[in-house]
Amino acid sequence: MAIMSTLLISLLILSFSSSSTSLSSNYYAKTCPNVESLVRKAVRDAATSDKKVPAALLRMHFHDCFIRGCDASVLLDSKGNNKAEKDGPPNVSLHAFYVIDDAKKAVESACPGIVSCADVLALAARDSVVLSGGPSWDVPKGRKDGRTSLASETIQLPFPTFNISQLQQSFAKRGLSLEDLVALSGGHTLGFSHCSSFKNRIHNFNSKTGVDPSISPSFAAGLKKICPVNSAKNAGVPMDPSSTSFDNKYYKLIFQQKALFSSDKALLDMTKTKNLAANFASSKDAFTKAFIKSMIKMSSITGGQEVRKNCRVVN
Repeated sequence: MAIMSTLLISLLILSFSSSSTSLSSNYYAKTCPNVESLVRKAVRDAATSDKKVPAALLRMHFHDCFIRGCDASVLLDSKGNNKAEKDGPPNVSLHAFYVIDDAKKAVESACPGIVSCADVLALAARDSVVLSGGPSWDVPKGRKDGRTSLASETIQLPFPTFNISQLQQSFAKRGLSLEDLVALSGGHTLGFSHCSSFKNRIHNFNSKTGVDPSISPSFAAGLKKICPVNSAKNAGVPMDPSSTSFDNKYYKLIFQQKALFSSDKALLDMTKTKNLAANFASSKDAFTKAFIKSMIKMSSITGGQEVRKNCRVVN
């Protein structure tokens, strides 16, 4: 987590909150009525060719919202001496930017200069969940695109090594509750993790043991085979055995001591978050309802200033 002054954090939250009031599910009803179908087609076409696309777009949206609000700053390319968010250490594994490019191109052809890249990304994240067998929801629209993107700010993202106190602080600074923390963590049901994100749990855990004692020994042994201690190759594993399907198995794995990240296991370290995780593990319906609520809340953190013509560059 970046060391930011309390004043700056407060100003960021105030800015995000004040601009979110303009969002509306029918924002483009008259100006670009086909925007949702256009974005949906771009995501569906890409996912047909690459099953990793949905997870990538959901993660991209999360990483965008947690820096300067959901302003598509994660989509901007580095230019000159400015290193953009997408080239920051936590974001170098982000991919599928081309899907947003394709969706934006289609939208611009139908409704030039109307729909923000931030809205395209928010819609694409929702469509990614739906295509993976998850729930749908009405996405509030009307976000603006930001003009600033700094790789140095990506250290504000919650790390996979975070404990529950660090996670709670990170989410609270974005106006997100413990309920949001546990529900949004369920997004880890989709996707792939590189060894670097969980090697702290299977190699040299502390001075007493090499493996985190809170991880299943057999699970850890399998991970160590894929991620040997001195390997130069950053291999990895699926987030869960059904990593292309949006379900509640992520929570079940936590209770089976088969969570990949320290931040996943950390949900069991506080009574409230543990109870929420247990509820989601036993009820997919409870999870999906909470996930929808928290996704809408997170994606309503805004902060942009313009509608970009090209998602990779400011106007």
